[in-house]
Amino acid sequence: MTQEAAVDIQKFIDTQKFGPYQMMVVGLCAMVVMMDGFDTQAIGYVAPAIIKSWHISRSALSPVFSAGLFGLMIGALSFGPVADRFGRKPVLVVCTLFFGIFSFLTATADSMQSLLVFRFLTGLGLGGALPNTIAMTSEYAPARIRHTVTMLMFAGFSIGAALGGVAAASLISRFGWQSVFVLGGIMPSVGFLVVLVLAPESLRFLAHKGGRNEKIIAILAKVAPGVRLDPRTVFIADEHKSEGFPVAHLFTNGRALLTLLLWIVFFMSLFDMYFLSSWLPTVIHDSGVAVNYAILITAMFQVGGSVGPLILGRLFDRFSPFRVLSLTYVGASVMIYLIGSAGTSVEMLFVTVFGAGIFLVGAQGGANALSAGLYPTSVRSTGIGWALGIGRIGSIIGPIIGGVLLSLHWDTKHVFMVGAVPVACAAISALLISLLASQRKTASSPLLDLSQEPVPLE
Repeated sequence: MTQEAAVDIQKFIDTQKFGPYQMMVVGLCAMVVMMDGFDTQAIGYVAPAIIKSWHISRSALSPVFSAGLFGLMIGALSFGPVADRFGRKPVLVVCTLFFGIFSFLTATADSMQSLLVFRFLTGLGLGGALPNTIAMTSEYAPARIRHTVTMLMFAGFSIGAALGGVAAASLISRFGWQSVFVLGGIMPSVGFLVVLVLAPESLRFLAHKGGRNEKIIAILAKVAPGVRLDPRTVFIADEHKSEGFPVAHLFTNGRALLTLLLWIVFFMSLFDMYFLSSWLPTVIHDSGVAVNYAILITAMFQVGGSVGPLILGRLFDRFSPFRVLSLTYVGASVMIYLIGSAGTSVEMLFVTVFGAGIFLVGAQGGANALSAGLYPTSVRSTGIGWALGIGRIGSIIGPIIGGVLLSLHWDTKHVFMVGAVPVACAAISALLISLLASQRKTASSPLLDLSQEPVPLE
């Protein structure tokens, strides 16, 4: 088969089977996200050990939690626009190596000041890597299964975070809390080489830049080995280039209100994710549960997050995606409330924390997948990065609020009652996005009707 005319990159991907090469690309992104999840969650797992080793109060660690999350926010806000200008792959490679190096250096911290600095610098790399894995996965997946594939890729974050809990429970008692960061540094310091050698650049980014026909043809030959493309073929992404400051385009062409609502979803969702993941081991341990059980129970939050995409992914592709997202956040709100009612029952804590992981982490994966479709290629990493960046503000505030509530000696039930509120707000915002998008059905609209099934949300 020879094609010499214009070829729309996304339509070409949509008509092909989801083959081994695309699976490899998604697998590489999942690997980076898994290491991202391990390193992001590591501080929560080692917190009880640091408190004991350094003889400090629980609230004293709040600035450290927030420093890492502040780094995540700056990384997401900064590297999204950089990737839209210079490419997904170089940013992904650099950020992976960056967070690996500084995670390793975190093991050398001997004071609150050095721990805070290293966690901030680690966060910069972590925050820059995630938006580009989402954008890359979204662009290589056919539209009919895009949400499912993106959510499954993002499940790597929960798998990495859960493995971090299992590793921490074993490593801390044998080698000290520093060993968790040593492992968290070694993996990405090696993994970035795999990404450097095997990962391709975004096809749609290459098409936008122009003059990259040889690279595009070489990649498409791996995506669809049976298809031959003429070197004179013109490749298009069916989108206009965006000139000027990329962030400004998040508010043009009728995207302003949708962008703001999406930011509310991310803010509230990540507020709760880090409210829970940062303080769950400490709160559960303080209630009378042994520290190793407290860590394993917290790991169930991430295990549930790994299972969530398996259950929810196809629902996002088959039904109105933002309405499914809204219902998922309602489920998260219920499960978080129930954690506070579990008392010291280890069995009940396992069940409720696992359920919260399914709904909350699953919903965050869904939000990531859907955000990729709201924006064109030229500002996709910017759109995802800024949504995550605004969400990181919530992730910074979440642990601080948790620390304040604990310092006020609130009981567990009321702490988690407060925790159920933000995701209820996320549910309302997701529903409003669905209702707003359902009204945008004119041919001139830059957005497709998000209430329809399954479509690329462009």
